[in-house]
Parts: sequence; C-alpha cells; structure tokens
Amino acid sequence: MASLYILIPIAIVFVCIAVAIFLWAVKSEQFEDLERQGYSILFDENEPDAKSTAQDQKSDHQADDRITKTNNTGTPS
Repeated sequence: MASLYILIPIAIVFVCIAVAIFLWAVKSEQFEDLERQGYSILFDENEPDAKSTAQDQKSDHQADDRITKTNNTGTPS
C-alpha cells in the first residue's frame, strides 16, 4: 500500500510530461503533412529530363539491335 503513494505521483508526472511533449509537437507543426514522408519512399523527387530519357531509350534500342544481329547471324557484327 505504501508503494502506491510513490507510484501514483510518478505516473501523474509521466502523463504530464507526455501531454507537454504532445502539445509541443502540435505547436511546432510536426503533424501538418503526414503523407509526404510515405510518398517520398514510393516516388522519386527528381523527374528525369526529356534529353536523358531520350538518350536512354536510344541506347536501349542500339543494344537491342546488337542482340538481334548476333542472334540472326550467329556472330556479332
């Protein structure tokens, strides 16, 4: 029974600390944009420019052409 006289005030202090931390987080706008962090994992921030995309596609097509020529003739050209 004597331990309750110690444990109850300690629990009240912990609750007050938790409420103070929560209020600080709300005032400092920690909960304003909850979805941004989730989307940052799924999507790239930098969009590829059209030039680099066109160059990538061109090099992919050249590699495909080399593979087809090798398969058709038996030797690489």
